[in-house]
Amino acid sequence: MLGSIMSILDTTIVNVALAVLGRDLHSSIAEIQWVVTGYMLALAAVIPISGWAAERFGAKRTYLLSLVLFTAGSMLCGLSTSTAELVAFRVVQGVGGGMILPLGQMMMAAAAGPKRMGRVMSVVAAPAMLAPILGPTLGGLILENVSWRWIFYVNVPIGVIAVAAAVRMLPDARTRAPRALDFRGLALMVTGIPLLTYGLAEIGSSGSLTTLGVVLPCAAGLALIAFFALHALNARTPLLNLRLHRRPTFSTASATMFLLGAALFGSMILMPLYWQEIRHESLIDTGLLVGPQGLGAALAMPIAGRYADRIGGGPLALFGVLLTTVATVPFGLIGAHTSVAWLCTAMLVRGAGIGLAFMPTMTAAFAALDRSELADATPQLNVLQRVGGSLGTALLAVVLQRALNGAHTLTGEAAAYGRAFWAAAALTALAVVPALLLLRSERAARVARPEQVAANEQAALETAAA
Repeated sequence: MLGSIMSILDTTIVNVALAVLGRDLHSSIAEIQWVVTGYMLALAAVIPISGWAAERFGAKRTYLLSLVLFTAGSMLCGLSTSTAELVAFRVVQGVGGGMILPLGQMMMAAAAGPKRMGRVMSVVAAPAMLAPILGPTLGGLILENVSWRWIFYVNVPIGVIAVAAAVRMLPDARTRAPRALDFRGLALMVTGIPLLTYGLAEIGSSGSLTTLGVVLPCAAGLALIAFFALHALNARTPLLNLRLHRRPTFSTASATMFLLGAALFGSMILMPLYWQEIRHESLIDTGLLVGPQGLGAALAMPIAGRYADRIGGGPLALFGVLLTTVATVPFGLIGAHTSVAWLCTAMLVRGAGIGLAFMPTMTAAFAALDRSELADATPQLNVLQRVGGSLGTALLAVVLQRALNGAHTLTGEAAAYGRAFWAAAALTALAVVPALLLLRSERAARVARPEQVAANEQAALETAAA
């Protein structure tokens, strides 16, 4: 629990600090967003190898290494003197943080057994539900009273306690012969995705879509991703089993997760910046004002879990995507003096839409697979969500930066944030198409394989909760 809380809080706590980091490190929004994007890309890179590492070195040993990396990365982030240093050390943090959650879930599931899986997963889900609410507020409290460096230093004592507790309390698991690691696939993925993200982020700096600094990394990134896909479809033990996407339900659920990740994580950098730069709210108030979205998600997730097994994930996912899209529209109309109560209400509804969309989408994806395929499906959906989030963050940061470049009044700056939120609404609206296809393919699967789908749904709900 300590490791989970530490890693998930760090995902949300930094968003409140972006404006302060940009000012102190003399960086634009397009540059400072890499503090978030670099962390998420590192998470996405290591999630697929967490299972292999646990088999090769043992779950406890790998978990301890992850905690040490995350804690050391936090200390180094606090000591950073430039944006480049901070981004590099955030990558170190991400490498550790990316393995903390899956390894922790793996060990807890093994200790609990199938009969107590539901109770264990509800414990695992608690940090994920609380972090979007507590993270921004805690970040604002720290920034209001001490240096921004303490949003990273605060992880150090928690990490030390977590390491000591893990050494003392976690059982030693025997290592077993690991599956062969797909080094070629790993190399293609960890170079292709960052190159594409970097190319998109450079649009904000160069101001053009046709400069070499944009075209070359985007083209190289897309080519490497295409090579990765071809390799994964033909390899015996690929890093990510893309053959699962031959199942219509899984492929449409994956597309929905990718676009939801882009819309959710991308827009999470916009509201804190708006409250601080346009409304001149204090850092603590900023943390409190972005909390309603996390609260809405926390309230909606249990409802989504309860009804997904009754009516299927498809209808809930489609409703959640539509609700999220509609609730994003008020932010596209945002001004310099828009009602705080109105924005908080819209954020609460938007969070509820996100909560109603995410878990049913994962449930539908898992229910379409055999139990033996769940181990391959889990890292794929997590990677797609994180990669979508990193691309969405880079894209919305570019839209905001370009809009701000032409704004010279407070009203114009507020309109620039509105333009960025229209882009977020468009990203969410794009998810309607795969959500509709998901609903259709899920219904077809229920007709064609009713017994298998019913047998998979309980395991799917338990895995989705993780």
